Amino acid sequence: MSTPSTPSLLIVDDEKTTREGLRAAFEDKFDVYVAEDAARASQLLEEESFAVMLTDLRMAGEDGLKLIRRAKSLEHPPVCILMTAYGSEDVAVQAMKEGADDYISKGKLQIDELELRIRRALQRQNLESENRQLHQRLEKRFGVENIIGEAPSMKEVFETIRAVAPTKATVLITGESGTGKELVAKAIHQNSTRAKGPMVTVNCAALPSTLLESELFGAERGAYTGAHERRIGRIEQAQGGTLFLDEIGEIDATTQVKLLRFLGERTFERLGSSKTLTADVRLLTATNKDLMTLVKDGKFREDLYYRLAVVPIHLPPLRSRALDIPALAAAFLKEFAADNDKPVTSISTEALELMLKYHWPGNVRELRAAIEHAVVLCRGDQILGRDLPQPVRTPQSVYTEQATREQLATGKLSMKDAEKQLLIHALQETGGNRTLAAKQLGISRRTLHRRLHEFDLEEM
Repeated sequence: MSTPSTPSLLIVDDEKTTREGLRAAFEDKFDVYVAEDAARASQLLEEESFAVMLTDLRMAGEDGLKLIRRAKSLEHPPVCILMTAYGSEDVAVQAMKEGADDYISKGKLQIDELELRIRRALQRQNLESENRQLHQRLEKRFGVENIIGEAPSMKEVFETIRAVAPTKATVLITGESGTGKELVAKAIHQNSTRAKGPMVTVNCAALPSTLLESELFGAERGAYTGAHERRIGRIEQAQGGTLFLDEIGEIDATTQVKLLRFLGERTFERLGSSKTLTADVRLLTATNKDLMTLVKDGKFREDLYYRLAVVPIHLPPLRSRALDIPALAAAFLKEFAADNDKPVTSISTEALELMLKYHWPGNVRELRAAIEHAVVLCRGDQILGRDLPQPVRTPQSVYTEQATREQLATGKLSMKDAEKQLLIHALQETGGNRTLAAKQLGISRRTLHRRLHEFDLEEM
């Protein structure tokens, strides 16, 4: 078996002199295996994970193209280089279609050149593997799959993200504070064609209007008091990528005009300069305010609103999709247990009941903080009610679309009993209408039917 520092090389050729000659040439630099035909090569491929396979085209039995096709179907396929004495452009094209990484004619075979090609092919494969791993890590952190939710309203959000991400459209993300607007923006960027470019974020509420303009568009030296050198704005920093403006409802009238122009023409000037610049930047924005109300009040430009809201995405509050709370809590538990190196693996029924009864005015952000709080204070391997923050331990409301009209339960209930009572309550409230009940609970009709079956409530 090859070591990590010595790549393994499989040489497949039915001519013994060629086979052994290549073995002798490469055995000091590779961990070399040889096979006299495709059948033996296939057997070796099943037994060993090879870095490179160098195969002849014409052999007794199965030819080299079919062998390459089989090798490339493996979970960890080798770099495949085809050798042939029958060199032609058609053979080369066919070899590449079958998955060959390179092609060389035996008549022009030079050991130094062949080694160079092998090394280059290995470098390309390693780079592609690193890129895939990086992409997977980014997807895990920022992808749609990281936004948990079974509620129909959240599934609609997922579908919109997937549809809009590869386009150039501006997106306006709305929702209460803590619903995950920045996470959605990151998912859009990471699933777009600009994923390799920068994503620059600006919290418009964190900057006074006098600074926000220079922050976005940049400023020349001397443009204002304290401007001792040229400042490159966030728009320029986001060149080729995405600019995310959080709390867009906070920008002043002057900045609104400049932003409107940028959206229309993709041009702007730094403060203190008359030179017009251009930038290839996609704009995503978010707000917890009702921008249409601001438009009616004359505080936000109507033309800018329609430029920003080409595709609107609204994130529902956590209280309207509370059956997602257990899954969200479990994900946060895993994260914070690992971060704090604590052996906390589960949440008690008591703690789950308290979380389900709580109204979560801070939405997912508050739930995340509550689980971190509980993990830090937890004394064993299970979060108990006493580990939760005080507001969650003494909830004033319970969950449904606008917080249900009455407490779901006052005494101790198992998690299953609490969910069963909620299902019964929803069906009673809707007169047995399953579509309305599912909507009230924030789940799909299919999920409702499955849970009714689990609780033997199908006759209701």
